[in-house]
Amino acid sequence: MTDKQWNDLIAVTNGKTTENKLPIGFIIDSPWLPNWYGINILDYFTSDELWLKANLKAIDTFPEVIFLPGFWSEYGMCTEPSAFGAKCIFWKNEFPFAEKTIQQSADIDRIKAPNPETDGLLPFMLNRLIQARPAIEKAGHQIRFSVSRGPLNIASFLMGTTELMTTMMMEPDAVHKLLRIITDYLKSWHKLQRNSISSIEGIMMLDDIVGFIGEEEFMEFGYPYLKELYDVDAKIKLFHNDADCTMSVKFYPELGINLFNPGTHLSVRDLIEITGKKMTVLGNIPPRDVLAAGTPEDIRKAVNELLADTPDKSRLLLSCGGGMPPGVTTEQINAFISAAGE
Repeated sequence: MTDKQWNDLIAVTNGKTTENKLPIGFIIDSPWLPNWYGINILDYFTSDELWLKANLKAIDTFPEVIFLPGFWSEYGMCTEPSAFGAKCIFWKNEFPFAEKTIQQSADIDRIKAPNPETDGLLPFMLNRLIQARPAIEKAGHQIRFSVSRGPLNIASFLMGTTELMTTMMMEPDAVHKLLRIITDYLKSWHKLQRNSISSIEGIMMLDDIVGFIGEEEFMEFGYPYLKELYDVDAKIKLFHNDADCTMSVKFYPELGINLFNPGTHLSVRDLIEITGKKMTVLGNIPPRDVLAAGTPEDIRKAVNELLADTPDKSRLLLSCGGGMPPGVTTEQINAFISAAGE
């Protein structure tokens, strides 16, 4: 993102949004960007040139939008599990999939924290950013965020979601052991990203599994590990969880999170109130049913309703509830921008 966009982002996370110019932000990555650009997902993953061109096209087409994290180097849900030795399956134009590496809780005893400098797809991710950095900066943008999935999200891919939930109840010590390994790995991964790219001043993590558990489970299996990971010197601490955040969101400011991308389970108004106006919300019109499937008029109506329902807009960064969904067109995004401007 540009210096101005970065400063605008800092302002909105400090509660300094002005009503006459509400900022717009979208999380974009491989589920949306390749097909919108006109290429298949496999080409996007395997061609650094096409990856860069697609990202540049997005920022040129929608200069009013803050794209988050901005030039996201990733391989879908295979990104972090690959470092643990997961078999990664890549189709030509479908989302990739990482197979489980833990078949039973006893397998956790053989898991070791990966080295992000050498293991899995992480070296390719980071080297892509380093190689593309001159072109990104020539376009007037900077790489601002270190990025990863969160500990529970990664654990769910290594074990399977159902198996993770069951083991939480039956063998909590085994899950803590796994989360300890994953958290240590993520701390080193984010540190490597920051040390490799000097312009990084933010951290972004995504963990929908946080929304699958109750408050008691969150406090035991989510809170302490996220607290460690967000305990870094960063100006923007962004968290994405578009599953139900009702049981956990009130604790997010305590974790250090100052920008949150939710789903649509709670309104922006409610989220701001629940968190005591200590956290900015990146949201949250329905992503699939309105932004992707709606007409321009449907989108304008949804944006207007969100604005009317949010009296305090000082901590609002207009977006959809979750990342940009597949299939959203230029016309639909322009309708969103137009409604925000009105």
